[in-house]
Amino acid sequence: LFATGRTPNSKRLNLESVGVEVDETGAIKVDEFSRTNIPSIWAVGDVTNRMNLTPVALLEGTCFAKTVFGEEPSKPDYSNIPGAVFCIPPLSVVGMSEEQAVEQANGDVLVFTSTFTPMKYTISGRQEKTLMKLVVDAETDKVLGASMCGPDAPEIMQGLAIALKCGATKAQFDSTVGIHPSAAEEFVTMRSVTRRIPAKKPKTNL
Repeated sequence: LFATGRTPNSKRLNLESVGVEVDETGAIKVDEFSRTNIPSIWAVGDVTNRMNLTPVALLEGTCFAKTVFGEEPSKPDYSNIPGAVFCIPPLSVVGMSEEQAVEQANGDVLVFTSTFTPMKYTISGRQEKTLMKLVVDAETDKVLGASMCGPDAPEIMQGLAIALKCGATKAQFDSTVGIHPSAAEEFVTMRSVTRRIPAKKPKTNL
């Protein structure tokens, strides 16, 4: 697996001739509404080097259209955007990682994990495990992030992205009835805390 990255393909756009600013990688600089330093020029997608995913470019384009043509100022919301690596087995994540949660959460962070062999592999005897993780804010019970490695991970994570976007809590996950037999049901049956990570930020009443 090579994750070498990429650079924005902006060299042939002749941006310097009109004064559009770019950064050291060639990415076009834009504000939160995707407008460049030239008021009549806007940019969306990978060329701005924000979050380089096709659906994010569609989101940015939609917000641009609403802002410019719909008289509805809109800026992209980059929180809880799911992503996947389509390898074998596939990986998929949404929300904060465990490390990000520890850095950003105000309270302790609860981590729930599960490792199991999917039922469809038990008959064939195939030794392939599925890994799942939920990251939860202990103070608010809000689910901050989810990740999975295993068959159908991207399909499952797309559904969880909706839950996180709506601010779902661990209690709401727990009260959801699972589909059996499925791997996805594991996300609503993880009851035991794997580890509790103390808050890094000191609590204050100020």
